[in-house]
Amino acid sequence: MTAAYVARNVVTSDELIVRLMLVGYRAFVRPVLFTSANGDPEEIHQRTLGMMGNLPESLLDRIPLVMGERCNPVRVAGIDFPGRVGVAAGLDKDGVAARAWGAVGFAFAELGTVTARAQPGNRQPRLFRLPHSHAIINRMGFNNAGVEALAARLDQWGVRRGNETLGYPVGVSIGKTRVTPLAEAVDDYLFSLRTIAPYADYIAINVSSPNTAGLRSLQKREALGSLTGALVETTRELDPDRPIPVFVKVAPDLSEGELDAIIEVCETTGISGFVAANTTIGRQFLHPSELHLSTQAGGLSGAPLTRKALRTVTEIAKRTDLPIMGTGGIMSPADAQAFFDAGAVLVQLYTGFIYSGPALIRGINTLTHPDRARA
Repeated sequence: MTAAYVARNVVTSDELIVRLMLVGYRAFVRPVLFTSANGDPEEIHQRTLGMMGNLPESLLDRIPLVMGERCNPVRVAGIDFPGRVGVAAGLDKDGVAARAWGAVGFAFAELGTVTARAQPGNRQPRLFRLPHSHAIINRMGFNNAGVEALAARLDQWGVRRGNETLGYPVGVSIGKTRVTPLAEAVDDYLFSLRTIAPYADYIAINVSSPNTAGLRSLQKREALGSLTGALVETTRELDPDRPIPVFVKVAPDLSEGELDAIIEVCETTGISGFVAANTTIGRQFLHPSELHLSTQAGGLSGAPLTRKALRTVTEIAKRTDLPIMGTGGIMSPADAQAFFDAGAVLVQLYTGFIYSGPALIRGINTLTHPDRARA
């Protein structure tokens, strides 16, 4: 047995801790979560957020001792991120658990997607778990309490742009209110931007969810140019010296031509970067036992999305130097490393966190090398 062979097969203490956390979560925590509340995924999700949101400060201060510290700080779009892994939009739409995300190891959180007006979203059931595929299908439809409710919650906690009251930068994803006609979408987004700007470190424009009729048409050149131009101009009016960064979240189902047009528009209008990618309307790579769920309408996330999202990050990175937040199908530290190698500077979790818990956060924090591709 050679020294090289031994070196390749030595398990570090960080790897061992991550493995033990993953085994514990999958053996004990996840089965309880997946079977509580009569197994209803949406009810379980809301109860879990509520529980996290009610954790006392004394406990939140101790959690990092178990979950580990955030690693690999980086400055992106003028924002200092204490680590590279964050909460993806959709996981905590109304910021209910925002006080807890930093404690479990996240370096930032993208709250939302919120809309100008509160709305109930699509009819239930609208969230479907595919455990054999390590995936989720959702057609939530931007259910949220409205941007003013999120602003009030952050204001109550003393959150202001740049003050890191929560211990990390706060991003907010904004989308179009369902009842707002597409012709009035710009004003709808502008209301959300103006309302949340005092509290958010960056804004993400969601024009790529498949669950609001017509929303993805806002990714087309003319519509996206009008929207991004108006939003960026407004950020400059609100704070001429330090405009709030604006990111655009794109779909993973775009053609190369469509992606080229989006990047050209965003560079022209002054967008700060991209979030890639949203859920997919495709149904590839499902486990045979769950193919019957492929007929459910909505966006697919999780392991079946990994290749599409990674390809989207790769193609964006080839075309622009604007920073990319990679998201979609990041289910392991190896997936996160692939996104970093493809050009992402930050990554976000949703479905991976549901299936692997805090072990995935710690694994990305301690086992990845985000700047390897750029070294």
